[in-house]
Amino acid sequence: MLTVVIQAGGQSSRMGEDKALKSFLGRPLIQRVMDRVSSIADEIIVTTNHPAEYEFLNLRLTPDLKPGRGALGGLYTAIESATFPLVAVVACDMPFASPMLFEGALKLMVEEAADVVIARAAPRAERVGKSDEGYEPLHALYRREACLPAIESAIAADQWKVISWFPQVKVRVLTSDEVRSFDPSGLCFWNLNTPEEFIKAEETFKRNGA
Repeated sequence: MLTVVIQAGGQSSRMGEDKALKSFLGRPLIQRVMDRVSSIADEIIVTTNHPAEYEFLNLRLTPDLKPGRGALGGLYTAIESATFPLVAVVACDMPFASPMLFEGALKLMVEEAADVVIARAAPRAERVGKSDEGYEPLHALYRREACLPAIESAIAADQWKVISWFPQVKVRVLTSDEVRSFDPSGLCFWNLNTPEEFIKAEETFKRNGA
């Protein structure tokens, strides 16, 4: 049983407006992300500190449970809020989020008893603003039982890095070949931060149908 959490808690400072609600191909971007992952989800949650703006989605909305703790606090909120034992976390600004990659990660997590299944330095991915040693924590799969206490410990120790708690759990890193097999387009980790990137992503969709 899988919970999918869409994180809409970013500041969107480079966009100048809430990018989750910005129109992408005629619809709010977050709605496109939701539609892409809905087929694999037994539950979908949106993390946001502005729930009134997201009521139109008719989803469960959850505010930050660790305010002021940045991306690590956001990840804690996502995993703590999940009802089910396995949690797929995806950012609201990833228009090409891949259900196939999550399905492949889920299979590996079960087969190998992993606590985290995550990509690192994925080929051809757009890597604007990435700072977590090449990992993609906002398009990854987590085992709630193992990850939640590890993240709580990291926060209690005043750590801020989103992956600071990885040494405490079993992390399965996807190989480049695995990422390519699950996401042949190579676009699933592309996150949009500027109006120019929105335009480029829309053009990419129209050209490739990804």
